[in-house]
This record gives sequence, structure tokens and C-alpha cells, in this order.
Amino acid sequence: MRISGCSRLLVALFAVATSARAEPAQLFHAGDTYEITRVRDSSNERNGTSSGSTHDQDTISERIEAVRPDGLELLFDLPEGTTADERRQAWQFPFRVFKPFDGSLKLLNAAELETRVVAWLKWGKMTRSACGHWIFTWNAFKIECDPQSALETARAFDPTLPDLRDGAIYHDSYASRPTQLTMKNRSDGRIFTASLVIDPNAIQRDRAQSDVVVGDITRKPITLESALAQRSKEAISGTIEVLIDTDAAGGIRRMTKITKLATKKTDGTVETETVNETLQRRLISSGGR
Repeated sequence: MRISGCSRLLVALFAVATSARAEPAQLFHAGDTYEITRVRDSSNERNGTSSGSTHDQDTISERIEAVRPDGLELLFDLPEGTTADERRQAWQFPFRVFKPFDGSLKLLNAAELETRVVAWLKWGKMTRSACGHWIFTWNAFKIECDPQSALETARAFDPTLPDLRDGAIYHDSYASRPTQLTMKNRSDGRIFTASLVIDPNAIQRDRAQSDVVVGDITRKPITLESALAQRSKEAISGTIEVLIDTDAAGGIRRMTKITKLATKKTDGTVETETVNETLQRRLISSGGR
């Protein structure tokens, strides 16, 4: 498994976590360790004919180091079995954060990560001038040198849902407007669902930003404004379906998000894409309670 600055330009990043409001401090236990797995499957068609598919999977671990009255100290790391070479490439791991029950994340071992990134650049025979640029190896890879970038991974794998209940408002950055969650009870928990409509402008901007990245990789730079002008000529429509599976205590153990897009190009070609993203969080080691 490899964690890069951008394993792929995702249609959206989302993660499995517990709701800060739904789970008070007493429900957390120091020493508990969770395995969090993110899977992304996509399939594409052009004028009704299959044109390709992809499968990406990443796994990290999250350990509760300490429970404070106002939040949690967490340790994020690569899973057991990670090779020395894979760990060398993922210089951000392990990293420690403070996650307030209400507030933004704070990196706790920034100095340690700064030391690691210096060694990582030396190992990769790079200088600071490479930071922020994109290269292509097995996938699109941003040369990330900022220790604070570790927080992006923490958010991607474990953002806190501000409100999880029947009728709560659910937001998605790629939807034209928010919608309400619908809840169904089960014997072992609850399921929440949401249906949203795609915002074409958001998809166009996302694709334009991808075009800028490709230009950086291929050394054929393009401005974001030029890329947006080209992408705005495409007609885009689609839907987002979300399913959130919670346990009896109200903690989210699995989230599934299915995005369907249809794009009509300027030459009349119709391309469709279906992206199925799942993120699962499971307890693998108890703190000994």
C-alpha cells in the first residue's frame, strides 16, 4: 500500500468517522486501534461502450493515544505489513494529532515530520525547489513537503460529521444543493441515506484543476482560467447517492458513496462515469478495558 500526495484525483474525498456530538468523551478509550480502509472503483463508457475501469485501495490505522475532556490525541500510521520501502516513501507516517470534539485538527509532532521530509528529499535526490510540483510514477504524485499536509490525510480518513440524525442536513461539495438525511432503524444500528444532484460547475472546476496538474506533469503548462474555459463547454449532469451505516452506539462504521456523471463533449460524444467509494472503519485492538 502506498499513500501519496494524491493517489488519484478523486471525484470527492470523504471518510468514516464518529460524530463528535453523538459520541461524548466517555465512549472513547485510550489504546483502541482502528483499521480504516478506503476503496474507490470507477468505470467509464463512451457512447455506450466500455472504455475502462480502475480500482484503488488504501488502508491506515488510527490509535487513540489519550482521551482529554475536550478531545482525543490520535496516532495515524501505516498498517502492519508495510514494507520499509513503502514506509520510506510515506514520510508523513506516523503522525499524531489532537482532534477536539468541536474544532479543527492540530498536528502534534510537526518538528519530527520536518526532520523526516528533509531525509525524504535527500533520499529522492530532490531539493526544496521540487516541492509543490507534480510528477507521474505509478500515478499522479504531488511532491508534498509541508508537515501540515498530514492533516489532509487525517481529514480524508476521519472527518467529523457535524450532525447525524434523521432529517439532518447533508452537504457535498459536488452537489448543487444540500439535502436531508433519511434514517432507517436496524437491530444492530441505523442506516442514513441521502440523494443529491451534481453541480456541473463544481465538476468542471475539478476537471480544470486536473488539467493544470497534467500540464505540470507533461511540462505543457496551462492556466486554470484557460482550463476552465475549455471545460465550461462540456454539458455535465449526474447524481450522488450516499449510504451511512452506523452501529448501536451511533458510530459510523461504513460509508458508501456512488457518483454517476454524464458528460456531453463539444463533438457530441457522451461519456459516462460511475464512481463507487467506500470507507470502512473497524476496531482491530482494544485498549484493555
